Amino acid sequence: MIIGNKEFDFKKNMYIMGILNVTPDSFSDGGKWNGMDKALKHVEDMIREGADIIDIGGESTRPGYIPVKPEEEVERIVPFIEKINENFHTVISVDTYKSYVAERAIEAGAHMINDIWGFKGDDDMAKIVAKYNVPCCIMHNRDNEKNPYIDIVNDVIDDLKESIKIGIQNGVSRQKLIVDPGIGFGKTLKDNLVVMNNLEKLKELDCPILLGTSRKSMIGLTLDLPVEDRLEGTLATTTIGLMKGCSIVRVHDVKENYRVIRMAKAIMEA
Repeated sequence: MIIGNKEFDFKKNMYIMGILNVTPDSFSDGGKWNGMDKALKHVEDMIREGADIIDIGGESTRPGYIPVKPEEEVERIVPFIEKINENFHTVISVDTYKSYVAERAIEAGAHMINDIWGFKGDDDMAKIVAKYNVPCCIMHNRDNEKNPYIDIVNDVIDDLKESIKIGIQNGVSRQKLIVDPGIGFGKTLKDNLVVMNNLEKLKELDCPILLGTSRKSMIGLTLDLPVEDRLEGTLATTTIGLMKGCSIVRVHDVKENYRVIRMAKAIMEA
């Protein structure tokens, strides 16, 4: 898959998506990278440490988050997209489920969209992705109180099939789609652990798999640890993701995840 000017071989490699939250209230690093100088230094560090993609978020999606108006979200992220493109040769992803934000971001120079609602949060999102012919990561998400799970793994796969269908019906090339099982979104701790243990089953979707577990509550609840102390738990999920066929990990701690991937891959290929 070509993203920006870079070719990704998702069948052979696992790539790192480094997280850049330019929000005041993200669960792990809210407010930490809001300033342009700090953000650019962080991007420089992540690229040096092994990040292949920088994922910019302008609205926190942690549990209980406060929604941001699309115009405000655009104002938050566009200056960072432009400055990163000016200063670095890297792939920029934008974490949004709003078509207005996605379009403004692409026009500003973003290379892909990361949609936490998998084309189901905004009826126009798939149209925008198709219009600009950019790759899109479609994440699994569901209001499981209104629509409870019957079989968590098969339900996740079926929901993602619906997202793929929405994309294709709106003109999105299947070759431009990446799927994400949505760890931490609309799922209990047990649900998350079961999905993690069955990640290889997502291969039937015939799309690269992105795994986003970094510092999430699944780790905190399992190990009884606060957000700032969940690195080892994250590294365990990255290793399992690699072994089960995931192609991208979305992480805060790039250096450590890069090293874990290299070590595990060396063993797997020996």
